[in-house]
Amino acid sequence: MSNELYTLDAEVRSDLGTGASRRLRRADKVPAVLYGAEKEAVSLTLAHNKVIKAQEDEGFYSHILTLNIGGEKVEAILKDIQRHPFKPKVMHLDFQRVDANHKIHTKVPVHFINEEAATKGGNTVAHHVTEIDVTCLPAQLPEFIEVDVAAIEVGATVHLSDIALPAGVVSVELAKGADHDQAVVTLNAPKGAAAAEEAAE
Repeated sequence: MSNELYTLDAEVRSDLGTGASRRLRRADKVPAVLYGAEKEAVSLTLAHNKVIKAQEDEGFYSHILTLNIGGEKVEAILKDIQRHPFKPKVMHLDFQRVDANHKIHTKVPVHFINEEAATKGGNTVAHHVTEIDVTCLPAQLPEFIEVDVAAIEVGATVHLSDIALPAGVVSVELAKGADHDQAVVTLNAPKGAAAAEEAAE
């Protein structure tokens, strides 16, 4: 993906409140807030069409973004996105400033690869999570974490502790202790296979 989608122009807004937000949305603008890095929160507006285009890309949720606020470039990550219940509309965005020397806490998507090879014999893949909560320095943030399903034995489950995370990246759940070792993906045998084996025995 080009860096264009990771760079968003934003304007500081002083007109706050529900009525102001409603007016902005009618003008195809998205209200947003930028906070963190021990600085005051700033209220912003962004162009809705740019946000809609950017949010279609998975990287928008896990990549470090550049907010161009009146010529000043600020690095940030997306912390929350509020959507309209039924319209294809983004209602509000929360951004957190990124400091190169301070660890960030965010979610990184999981990419499951080689599923076709793993399911050839009728096996089924059960995804238990689609993203992993991590902490790391901004420069170490991976765009995604890859799990090779073809390397899993039939009937086995891959847990967080089985996944090799990039250097400097720590699983938030695993850091809480071994009892937080979440299941990530399971490769199940074909439905009738277990019954057939029992009958044969």
